[in-house]
Amino acid sequence: MSNAEPRETLTPWGKMSMAYFVANESVALAESFAAPAWACTGCFGCREHCDHRNDVAGTLFAARSALTSAGVAPAAAKRVLERFSDRASALGKLADDPRVRDFVDDGARVAVLVGCEHARRKTAAAADAVRAVARLTGGKVALVAVCCGAPLLYAGDEERFARQGELLANALGHRERLVVADAGCAAAINVHHANAGRRMPVHVEHFSELAAREVSKLRRLDGELGSRPVRWHDPCQLGRGLGVYEAPRQVLSRVLGRAPDEFARRRHDARCSGAGGLVPVTMPDVARRMAEQRLADHEGEGGGVIVTACASSKRSLERSGAEVVDLATVVARALDVAT
Repeated sequence: MSNAEPRETLTPWGKMSMAYFVANESVALAESFAAPAWACTGCFGCREHCDHRNDVAGTLFAARSALTSAGVAPAAAKRVLERFSDRASALGKLADDPRVRDFVDDGARVAVLVGCEHARRKTAAAADAVRAVARLTGGKVALVAVCCGAPLLYAGDEERFARQGELLANALGHRERLVVADAGCAAAINVHHANAGRRMPVHVEHFSELAAREVSKLRRLDGELGSRPVRWHDPCQLGRGLGVYEAPRQVLSRVLGRAPDEFARRRHDARCSGAGGLVPVTMPDVARRMAEQRLADHEGEGGGVIVTACASSKRSLERSGAEVVDLATVVARALDVAT
């Protein structure tokens, strides 16, 4: 954040200090002092560069909840909370999509959560993820129509976020495992819910982990991807959040016939795209500059196609002019070639 908007208040130190000052009543309980708590994408970048691995994102998310309860959350965050139900309802409509209908069975043991961002925008990656999981696991899949609750956490309603986790756990009670297409949703479940003691009753994994285990089923993609630079963007939630770095690279190496191109700043040091933590709605100009910085890195390394596994990052980078493909789409194409 502070690289894109060079203000001391937006450094990790500044944001943590402001949260402390508000908590001990050293400053007034007002929106102006509350705003820095929402100046965080939750990317875990500062934690990775801290000798003590201080959980800045977790602290700021807790501060958001306290500030929301006090009525001083930013207007944009309040709107997210008001519209959450409408946003989450898109997951229940995915089963009607003709692109996935033949791959879905509500009685299936393997469940798929595509994520609200994919579902409400009806992205190609939503359908591709469902098709790919079904073919990788050798059977139809069940669609999860319950949101992980990440928007509630980011907006500042920990109580509703907790309830959403319980709803999700109840929806998974009779499944064997859950495959999550969006990195942000996977981290919300396996990091934020888990850290609060809310573990799902089934094994939860990101789509890239499944695809890497079944990588022998994928075939090489020539033409549109094979002949161009294809650069992997580490989603913050998948990499620094879940520690998943190798799986997507294994998948891309298989379908490209070579290792994917890389950003100079990658893996634990990857730049955030600016798409997380509600920053695109609370501080849109800063979020845009963060995406532009990442895209400048991409162009500086030779350009080409960016592949990622985060729906929000994909949208953010596309808005800045990049050509971005979701990993689920790459896998679905590789499976099409195999058949």
